[in-house]
Order: sequence, then C-alpha cells, then structure tokens
Amino acid sequence: MDKAFLTRLFDAAVAAADPKRALVPHLPERPKGRTIVIGAGKGAAQLAAAFEDLWDGPLEGVVVTRYGYACATRSLRVMEAAHPVPDAAGMAASAALRAAVDGLTQDDLVVALVCGGGSALLPAPCDGLTLKDEIAVNQALLASGAPIGVMNLIRNQLSTIKGGRLAALAHPARVVSLVVSDVPGDDPAQVASGPTVPDARGRHEARAALEAWPIDLPQAAAQIIASDANLPPSPGDPAFARNTVAVIASAAQSLEAAAEVARREGMPAVILSDAIEGEARDVAKVHAAIAREVATKDRPFARPVVLLSGGETTVTLAGSGGRGGRNSEFLLSLAREVDDVGGITALAADTDGIDGSEDNAGAFVDAGSAARLRAAGLDPAAMLARNDAYSAFAAIDDLFAPGPTGTNVNDFRAIVIK
Repeated sequence: MDKAFLTRLFDAAVAAADPKRALVPHLPERPKGRTIVIGAGKGAAQLAAAFEDLWDGPLEGVVVTRYGYACATRSLRVMEAAHPVPDAAGMAASAALRAAVDGLTQDDLVVALVCGGGSALLPAPCDGLTLKDEIAVNQALLASGAPIGVMNLIRNQLSTIKGGRLAALAHPARVVSLVVSDVPGDDPAQVASGPTVPDARGRHEARAALEAWPIDLPQAAAQIIASDANLPPSPGDPAFARNTVAVIASAAQSLEAAAEVARREGMPAVILSDAIEGEARDVAKVHAAIAREVATKDRPFARPVVLLSGGETTVTLAGSGGRGGRNSEFLLSLAREVDDVGGITALAADTDGIDGSEDNAGAFVDAGSAARLRAAGLDPAAMLARNDAYSAFAAIDDLFAPGPTGTNVNDFRAIVIK
C-alpha cells in the first residue's frame, strides 16, 4: 500500500492551508484605535498565534478552539470548548467574544479569524432556548444526514452570535473577517455558521429545509423557526457596510498543492472536485466506480493516476453506537466496492486531523482491505450498516492519525490507481 505517498499528499494539502502562509497577503491596515482579534474553529489558536507574529502593533482579544487544539499565544486569550457537541465552556467562550467587541468605536478594528468547527464551539442560544436545547439541536443536525449548508442555516436562526450577529455587535468598528473555508463552495457565511458574515438565506429557507430533511428539533427550537422571533440580520444591514471578508485558505488550494506534489513524483493527478457533498457511503460508490473504470479500462483517465477530491460528506447515523467519522465511513464503503480490484490504494482524512469525535483523521484502504477484515472475523457490510468504520480499520491497523493539524479545509481524498 502507498501509505507514505498518500501521507505526503495529505501533508502538502495541510501545508497549503498553513495559518501564517495564508494570512500574509490579507493583513489589514492598522487602525487609529484598538485592534481586537476574535476567532473560532479548530485552527483558531494557530491562526491567532500566526496573526500575533505578523501584526505590527498592539492587539487584544480572544479565540476559542476545540479541547486539545490550543497553542501558545502572547497577548491573545485562547479558550477551549467541546466539539462536535457544545458544552458550557463554549457558552463561556461565546460570552467572551461578545464582551471583546462591546463598546467599540468607528476608529477600532476587529479581526475575525474564522475556520471550521466554530459552529459547535460557539453555543449561544437565543431567548427561549437553553444550552440543553442547543445540544439537542446539534445532535439532531448531525444525525440527520443534512449537508453542512442546511445545518448552518438552522443554527443561524437559533443563535445570538451566528449569522453575522457578532459583527453586528461590533458596530461601529470595522470588521475584517479572514476565513479558512471548510465548506463546499467556500461561502464564508457558511464557515462556523458565519459569526461575522451574514447569511443571504433567511427564515423562509430554514423552514423549507426542515420540511426537506429529517431533522428532529426540540419543540422550543422548532417553534422559533416557525415564528418571526430572533431573525438574523441581512447582508444589506448598514452595520456591515464597512466590513470586508476574505477566504484565505480553501480545499481548492490544498488539492492543487497535493496534485503538484504528485506530479513532481511522477504520478499524474486529477482533481475531481473540491465541493463534493452527499452520504459518505454513496459518495464512495461513485469514487469506486471511477477507480474501477480506470483500473480495468484506462478510462476516463489512463493509469497510473491519483484521483483527488474534497468537500464535506455526511453520515446518517443508524443509532447503533458505532464509532467513526465521515472519512472512515467513506473508506469502509470504498473498501467493499474495490474488493479484489488490483492496483487501487486510497486515503481519506479530515484536514483538521480528527475525523468526527475519534482520534484518527481517517484511514487507508487498498484492494485487500475487505478481505483482511473478513480474515479478522469482521463483516464489512455489517460494520458499515452500524456506522462502525473506526473499529473496522483499527482491527486491521489501517487508521491514519496525524493528530491536530492547526488548520481545517475539510475532507481530503486521494485514490491511487497503478
């Protein structure tokens, strides 16, 4: 199996989203007044540390990241909270971010460092909801199989900080949002549910989403969306007139970097898409069909080749207590589809270093993975049915666990066909 080669491609993708490298071209001008840094996401601490190193002048502020993802900073406060299910520490972090932008003037500058994972890290339920309700909302969204855009649209309706509300609280200060995108299409309003970037979609679209997807919201949350309470601000609100937004790193850039490394090593590379969504197991079937076509018929691409893709798949939970995230589930499905098709190896991993709530980013697969599972007494189909991909790959020692990377541009998938 080409584990070393696949790992180098993953490393190149992560390096392309390195915080300092990404920030350098987007530093704003120093303001007359104060510089306040706020941020949220799995890579927020690394972004904050890099911004401190690059900024020529005094600054203050606070960012929140996932437990275990913090790093040393000098003047910026780093808080930690739970992901993917919110907790009380996230409530405290949300309050700290709101306090950081309170009482500012038009001479002040707010720099928002936003990356994936911020939605769960910033629980701030609106009137009529509790933290328990927000946890229930998050669990319902994660179990529904809805795409990330739908999940964030629902979150925006029920928060006092998401959907551009944090930027509105900072008015009249200017807000510069520097966003590391982990969402298909790179809409900055979708990253971390857009605390500083308002969503053009509104309550009507949220109601339609609840009809289209099996999202079992708590009654209090459903009633808010059914009403006109807690409406998020619109992009045309005057409070946002002086603000700017830049996507400073994305899956597209990271996939290009991985493709370049592959080509330098003599392996042609094809990027299928940087914005793939859908059920992880079904997306795997499509990838496997393309890989089999290449392996057996040299079409639509000639061998050798590495197929690269990104985006964010979803997993509809069976509720049976299985372990594993969307990348591991993708790979278990892929393993079944390429069983005994020679010359195929693959890696799928989350670029933040953690796939779901386990300690792995993803796993490796080849044409013999399904056979090795059966030899270990495990049924690949049964394990996939109960969403237990982590246990499957742990049993055959094919988990990929690089640890937290300090950035997040979502899923990375590479399939090599020799």
